[in-house]
Amino acid sequence: MIKTVSLILPVLIPSWRFFKAVEPSPRVQWAVGGSEQTQAEDWQEYQPRPQTLSIGRMLQRLFWNPAWNDALFVVSCAERIALGRTAHSINEIETRVRRDIHAAGKGGQAGTFQFRLVFVHHDDGQRVEDVVFLSDPASVGDPI
Repeated sequence: MIKTVSLILPVLIPSWRFFKAVEPSPRVQWAVGGSEQTQAEDWQEYQPRPQTLSIGRMLQRLFWNPAWNDALFVVSCAERIALGRTAHSINEIETRVRRDIHAAGKGGQAGTFQFRLVFVHHDDGQRVEDVVFLSDPASVGDPI
């Protein structure tokens, strides 16, 4: 019995040593417009987190939160792009950003959009954003 508990206990109470290092993840931002010659402006956060949540909503999100699962997948793709650009990860982020643009009602404003990956840190109390990747302009088109 003790042997069984000793095998199950690490699963129930994870160790922080599971990760070799904890590093910041790049944030995904998007903007409508831009072309090969000019960069898009008015960058917006991809699926920003809500400022406040009710206790009921927090409890609900413990058991059902597909939007958060999708956001974690986008972060995983962004980390892969930051390490070494992969076409699959770029396409996945473009697909999700395109849906976000149409959901925000900005799909008809321009024909192209761009996304970028940004690392955010604070230097002497100032917020500093380091852009590590800027996508090529992609067609807003129809949401997939």
